[in-house]
Amino acid sequence: MIAIAVWVLTAAVAAGSVLAAWHMRDGASRPPRLAGIAHGVAGAVGLGVLILALQGPPRGVATGVAAFGPAAAALFGMALLTGLVVLALRGKALPIAIHAGFAITGYVLLLAWSSLG
Repeated sequence: MIAIAVWVLTAAVAAGSVLAAWHMRDGASRPPRLAGIAHGVAGAVGLGVLILALQGPPRGVATGVAAFGPAAAALFGMALLTGLVVLALRGKALPIAIHAGFAITGYVLLLAWSSLG
């Protein structure tokens, strides 16, 4: 279950990176709204799978990363909420930066938890 969460969230992070690069190009049009929605759906599905994986036996206690999984889920939840703000505000820079900060931090914690746990 953890591997599925990692792969789905990796796909969401990759899609977010493409959307960010598209958004930052000089004179470029905005990324298609459907691409952003697909990115959000992938992130939400990944978050759901991660929450299910957290219901299993504790992991990472011996290596000190036991709290990383729940922290990653909380950060991905915040990324999901700020992603909705980005959608509502039609791609303003500050909400995108906040969204990316939550998502990147959650992803790093997820990788540490899944590999060291």
